[in-house]
Amino acid sequence: MRAPFQGRRRLVAVAGTAVLALVAALVAVVASSTDAPVRTQSQMVAGTAENGQPVTLDTSVYLPRTVPAPAILLAHGFGGSKDDLADAARSLARRGYVVLAYSARGFGRSGGLVHLDAPEYEVADASKLISYLATLPQVLRDAPGDPRVGVAGPSYGGALGLLTAGHDRRIDAVAADITWNDLSEALFPNAAGDQPGVFKKQWAGVLFAAAPGEQPGACGRFAPDLCAAYQRAAATGEADAEILALLRAASPAGVLDRITAPTLLTQGERDSLFSLGQADANARGIAAHGTPVKEIWRSGGHDRTTSAADLVPYVDDWFGPVLQGRGRLDTSFEVAVPGSGISADTGQTVARSLRADDGATSRRTNQVAVAGPPQTIYAPAGGSPAAVTTVPGLGALLTDAAALSGAAARPGSAASPGSAAPSGPAALTGLAGLAMIPGQVAAFASAPLPTGMLVGGSSTITLQVTARDTTDATLFASLVVVDPDGGVDLPNGLVAPIRLTGLRPGVPKSVTVTLPGVVAQIPAGHRLVVAVGTTDSAYHLPTSPRGYTIALDGASVRGDLAVATIDGRLAGSGLPWSWLVVGAAAMALLLPGALVAEVRRRRRRRAVADGLETVPVVIEGLVKEYGDGYRAVDGVSFRVESGQVVGLLGPNGAGKTTALRVLMGLIRPTAGTVRLFGELVEPGAPVLSKVGTLVEGPGLLPHLSGRDNLRLFWAATGRPPRDARLDAALEIAGLGPSIERRVGTYSQGMRQRLAIAQAMLGLPELLVLDEPTNGLDPPQIAEMREVLRRYATTGRTVVISSHLLAEVEQTCTHVVVMHKGLLVAAGPVEEIVGAGGTQLAVANPEEAQRILAAAGMTSHVMPAQRSLEEVFLKMIGADQ
Repeated sequence: MRAPFQGRRRLVAVAGTAVLALVAALVAVVASSTDAPVRTQSQMVAGTAENGQPVTLDTSVYLPRTVPAPAILLAHGFGGSKDDLADAARSLARRGYVVLAYSARGFGRSGGLVHLDAPEYEVADASKLISYLATLPQVLRDAPGDPRVGVAGPSYGGALGLLTAGHDRRIDAVAADITWNDLSEALFPNAAGDQPGVFKKQWAGVLFAAAPGEQPGACGRFAPDLCAAYQRAAATGEADAEILALLRAASPAGVLDRITAPTLLTQGERDSLFSLGQADANARGIAAHGTPVKEIWRSGGHDRTTSAADLVPYVDDWFGPVLQGRGRLDTSFEVAVPGSGISADTGQTVARSLRADDGATSRRTNQVAVAGPPQTIYAPAGGSPAAVTTVPGLGALLTDAAALSGAAARPGSAASPGSAAPSGPAALTGLAGLAMIPGQVAAFASAPLPTGMLVGGSSTITLQVTARDTTDATLFASLVVVDPDGGVDLPNGLVAPIRLTGLRPGVPKSVTVTLPGVVAQIPAGHRLVVAVGTTDSAYHLPTSPRGYTIALDGASVRGDLAVATIDGRLAGSGLPWSWLVVGAAAMALLLPGALVAEVRRRRRRRAVADGLETVPVVIEGLVKEYGDGYRAVDGVSFRVESGQVVGLLGPNGAGKTTALRVLMGLIRPTAGTVRLFGELVEPGAPVLSKVGTLVEGPGLLPHLSGRDNLRLFWAATGRPPRDARLDAALEIAGLGPSIERRVGTYSQGMRQRLAIAQAMLGLPELLVLDEPTNGLDPPQIAEMREVLRRYATTGRTVVISSHLLAEVEQTCTHVVVMHKGLLVAAGPVEEIVGAGGTQLAVANPEEAQRILAAAGMTSHVMPAQRSLEEVFLKMIGADQ
């Protein structure tokens, strides 16, 4: 461990002004950027022995250009492996770190059993890996056996980093993403007194399915005590003392007072597994003891993930001052505010970052009056039917696609004419369906908001709950937004479970309800609605039928909703949030002509280009540069015609995947244009419905069967089931009876075949596949080759990225070769293979040389180029 951080902070402070720090950071980025490939080396490293048996951990070290360098220990999420970390590891290595990525015990090729971040096992493993880093000559050391090291990871890996920092003082910095504070509270939220909270059964099932056994019902790679604890909870919906002890031992909450390493906490706003409050609890606990902390509420989360490319800058910005001595720590509180900005590239609303110098002092509440009479709601026996708000891994995808835009209560519909707000469940007319079920929900609504409002965090309200015939209650509260036209939005599909005990039938009990932590921009004229339901499919529900009366606290039909909000400045505006609403309204009044002109300009920009309506792909001058100055794609132009099978080739780091991600609208280009069938590509563009893709991973749900995964994926598109062409996709997958098995039991090859079938649902006009043969054996690769060929003969088009050059040569009609972000060659395979020029075969090469020499010409005997691999290697040079 380096010198105490307080001393390091003083050194940074005297390094110069903010301008000098910025210049230094830019110089460091330029100095660390390199076109040379990152060097890697893999090794099995000894972990913590278990049951008297040795355990080894599968590791990969990524080495930067300049060594020795500070190190980063990179841990993966639950159910993953070191392979999931490869992109992030390479990116961090390019920024000047030695990165050690590894598979945690029980996952990937590592040995041992899963103990859920137990201090005796997973945390002890991490300490052993830190000791291993100290032995590497490429790693900077602060003292013998003490490497200069930061630890980072998402979810499971994030909690591991916090726990390890609490046990091992050699750690110099921590970056934990979308992780937990108290796992017992995360999986059994909102406990009542001594009673555990409501069991989050769907998420628990998904996590348990991430390490399946060899046989159904077996504990698989889980430690026996953990397996037995889960099985008891799944059967009863309750957490006994042993379960709670296991979960709390795996929780950073118990070690926060021992963390001295500066800590970055990033938490997803769309996360039904770990709430924003979990990050808040970690931040408060660490900061209370003087350790520097930064908290960021970012877009995405477990229900809508963010790519490694988006997260790496967070880690680098935090680790840079501590590990590399560049820049200074920024401990401000940052929040991504959805819809707070307009993209100059697309004209669509995007999130902007709201920044507050201090997270604690920036938090406040606004009192908003809500109204509604007492309402009686019912819970069916066994909780069936149950509301569906989120599906693990898919977030609010189902509710986003559901018909939630029915008419909200309008003046006179449920309240007397002229009343300030609709009353009762009429406030949510049209919300019936997946998200809320009639008869199961009570609602209390505000009047239309006179000004816009930012909701940021967990709002609260005091209610009265009367149980009709039970002594306990399980309820679900949410904050709902209703627009002036009656459209209804459940922000991020999040609900907060409520567990009440000690009730007396017929006797009201006052309870302060904490609503889900959300970030939402609410325009003027919208209403806020507090909804209380009796069911949610994601949680364990009572088996007996229930009835409750829900009312506002006291005798009044009006109450106060304490709306959580945040004071800060939006990036790029320089104005406080409260000024932004007034400023936007003023601009709309002062510059109507400019706004109309801008709308017209964007409409023209989106128009289909003449003559390109039938051309699947046209890329012109594509450039993608990341925030650190790294240019992944540099001025690439090519086009793909109908009926072609095009192979996108290049070594690691060539820019292939980046180009495909831009092509799919997953990221925006820095410059240049990408058109599909003549239409400009942007996130959410309608033309993307013509494309099937396997680029960012298929997002398969391990607890569902292969068939159910395909059905659910298609249902999320909102298109009729008959258009899915499911039978054709299943024939392509060739999984046979396995299509009815849980995906969690599939081999990697089976998962890949199902993913390709998913991409082919609906038989899209353009199919884009990134490394489609990963995990397939040679016979399966041959089958896939024929499938892609047949697919193109129907007039459809296929674009694939692959490193298997022989397969590309046999499969593709055309190739595009990239190297170091540049376009090297593009054209038919036959022309590319013949790129060496015209070749003349002679029966006697020695005689031919003598004849040419007599004519004064120098000649050399060279073998004919016969394979795409030979041409490819010649094109990219011998440095690969």
